[in-house]
Amino acid sequence: MLRHRFRNTLLLIIIISFIFGCGSKISCTIIPDYDKKGIRLVALMPITNKTGDAEAAIVLRKAILEKIYFKGYPKIPLNVVDEKIKKIYGNGKILEDKNIPPKAVGEILGVDAVMYCTLDEWKTSFMLIYASTTVAISFELRSAKTGEILWKTNYKVAKRNYDFTKKRLEMKSCQMFELAAQEVVDKAMSTLPNGPDFMGVAPARKHHFLGLW
Repeated sequence: MLRHRFRNTLLLIIIISFIFGCGSKISCTIIPDYDKKGIRLVALMPITNKTGDAEAAIVLRKAILEKIYFKGYPKIPLNVVDEKIKKIYGNGKILEDKNIPPKAVGEILGVDAVMYCTLDEWKTSFMLIYASTTVAISFELRSAKTGEILWKTNYKVAKRNYDFTKKRLEMKSCQMFELAAQEVVDKAMSTLPNGPDFMGVAPARKHHFLGLW
């Protein structure tokens, strides 16, 4: 009887998961005359982290930089961005709080646009034999000349796991962070308009998020 009830509970959870799906709809806002703005050099600022995992934001920033490059924008090394900004603003949390206006970044780095990203969610929720791993990120590209928003989007993914032992469930959830993060970055950045150096479909690249654990 107990085994039958357990099996029914598992089946119900799986059905609910299929009903609600695994990812949110992808949508974005792009300024109508984006192609006339002459955007070529994009500086990626440190990610604003609303979660408790500091390392996650660092790894995600590297993955987003690669996507910017494959979208046709020259790669500006993250250490170059950080070092030049810190010479003016120091090492405070201001770098992660979007307090540095795009115009100031433009003057310091000589870029055309500045990308700000926020790691909104990075968590796993456990319930009996079920676990949901969620990753959500917001993206915003602003003009370094006017400060206006050129493009913005956000995306959220929830990966679900099932197992009969907590230990195996926790291991699967750690692996799901990599898949969820990769999907969020890929889907969100696919809506960014192509840059002047775009050569076609970017080759698939795997970012090793598992190093976080």
